Amino acid sequence: MDLALSPQDEAFRGEVRRFLDDNLSDDLREAGRKTGGVFADIAAGLRWHKVLAGRGWSAPTWPKEFGGTGWSATQRYLFSRECAAVDAPRIFSMGIRMVGPVIMKYGTPEQQARYLPAIVSGDIVFCQGYSEPGSGSDLASVRTKAVRDGDYYIVNGHKTWTTLAQHADWIFCLVRTDASAKPQSGISFLLIDMKSPGVTVRPIITIDGSHEVNDVFLEDVRVPVANLIGEENRGWTYAKFLLGNERTSMAGIGRSTRYLDRLKQIVKAEIPDDDPAYIEFIRDIARIELDVLALEATELRVVAQMARGIDPGPAASLFKIRGTEIFQNITELTHRAMGNYGLAIREHPVSANRFMPGPDYGHTASEKYLNARKLSIYGGSNEIQRNIIAKAVLGL
Repeated sequence: MDLALSPQDEAFRGEVRRFLDDNLSDDLREAGRKTGGVFADIAAGLRWHKVLAGRGWSAPTWPKEFGGTGWSATQRYLFSRECAAVDAPRIFSMGIRMVGPVIMKYGTPEQQARYLPAIVSGDIVFCQGYSEPGSGSDLASVRTKAVRDGDYYIVNGHKTWTTLAQHADWIFCLVRTDASAKPQSGISFLLIDMKSPGVTVRPIITIDGSHEVNDVFLEDVRVPVANLIGEENRGWTYAKFLLGNERTSMAGIGRSTRYLDRLKQIVKAEIPDDDPAYIEFIRDIARIELDVLALEATELRVVAQMARGIDPGPAASLFKIRGTEIFQNITELTHRAMGNYGLAIREHPVSANRFMPGPDYGHTASEKYLNARKLSIYGGSNEIQRNIIAKAVLGL
């Protein structure tokens, strides 16, 4: 399936392909291909961010006035697909896709001038301080407190599952500034310097053996009131706006298509075609391919609507549900196809001596399978997204 491209869009796709051929080095492609987590290779992601920034392409969804590309919805779609097709690393985009749009829409001119150029250039890395122990999908129950003290807030609390906090310069946080208000009404949106006294980051090692997420403890952290985004106690509005942007990007058609192609190669290499299991794998792959095509058709309709200025609305939740479930199915099937070779994990001590068993394409099968289990939880669990669709679309 493909868009009916105009001559201008065809020319744009050609320009993107030439840029990728000229600038995507073999080691960056390798990093993109082997990435197990969502943002696992931070070094490669930052390098690639700088390359894109040099071309003016690091913020494809932003308007030109804030340092973005000003691309149309079709151009953004083409750029994303072309990057995925050649294993370009995913940049650590919590600044680009999440907090940046919030600052553009709700930040002061001073905040925009301070943060947005640095996000575009890759000089500032943000992480997200939303989830807390006991406050994941139910973000309205966050308990991290921010108490006004003159020109500062004094912040105390505990954020968890904070992706790549160990590399971040800043964290954008939901904090409770009015304990007496209704849960959604007493939350504010703060930017906190990770180097501030009282900020402690502790690693959480996930089941795939990687250090991707963290606990972040905030103990009497002094945050300037100037770091408040928008109005006090209206952070819930900004949080919903941010999550809508995050979920819209979760369809992952390019990534799923690339991994499906690799899965076909693995099945062909590892399973004899006269083995009954071969037919089962082919049938399972065909079902997933149909799912990908159906989601792509939906994405293309939404791209066409966005090109006409129509907001995607509940489609963001649909992309999140189907995109993450499809990728989980692909990683599960890949792990099964690898057989015993799929038991190898690079973090295992055997890796230190470089005695990884089996073919290269199996060396990340386990960690990708394990890491992908979280996709249906982060960004708002898929169960929550189904509730959103039931209310917004079906009127239930």
